[in-house]
Amino acid sequence: MVDILAIGAHPDDVELSCSGTLLKQKGSGYTIGLLDLSLGEMGTRGTPEIRKAESLEAAEKMGALFRWNAELPDGFMNPYDRNSVSRVAAYIRKAQPKLVLANAPADRHPDHGRAAEIAKEAFFLAGLRSLRLEMEGAEMAAWRPNLLLHYIQDRHLIPDFVVDITPHIQAKMELIKCFKSQFFDPDSREPETPISTESFMEQMVGKARTYGRYCGAEFGEGFISSRPPGVEDINLLV
Repeated sequence: MVDILAIGAHPDDVELSCSGTLLKQKGSGYTIGLLDLSLGEMGTRGTPEIRKAESLEAAEKMGALFRWNAELPDGFMNPYDRNSVSRVAAYIRKAQPKLVLANAPADRHPDHGRAAEIAKEAFFLAGLRSLRLEMEGAEMAAWRPNLLLHYIQDRHLIPDFVVDITPHIQAKMELIKCFKSQFFDPDSREPETPISTESFMEQMVGKARTYGRYCGAEFGEGFISSRPPGVEDINLLV
């Protein structure tokens, strides 16, 4: 159904961490889909309704074919919960991606690491032919994606590789700004959070510059691979 499925624990995780790469792949003709694991209902700012509207706006601007929500409990994600993992596995089967992008394996927000584990377990279970999974009364056929990658979020992690997103940095920042409820607003009366400070957007650009330096680019996004990735031509590595 899609070439790439990007999974995020919360609405805006994908935009903040790997939307430059998704925009680049979309521009190269690949299809993308998005799966949020929760509505972000435990967030300090905004409401689930506002965040859903913001996420759909961002998905449309990105050119995603769909944006689904698994409605797992925000703040209480559990990679050992069979129902949660099975639900995400069913979404993977429905999307039939070749590549899955998921949360950072460790990060400031506990849900990010838990979501990474859920995605890892679901990635495996989705390919088991003996496991029956249904969605809306329809059985989802087994599907094994080729590769699972973890994008990097708040905490600095050493990437396995970096994607040059220099031509897409401005478009990435515009996607992030779709989530108006979460970021700096001088007129907002809601409590301040680590991502709602006035300097946060500058920090995002700075982070992209830092990862860009790994590959000699002006701006980049880093990824951690679930297994050693292979290449057909070593000259493709820069």
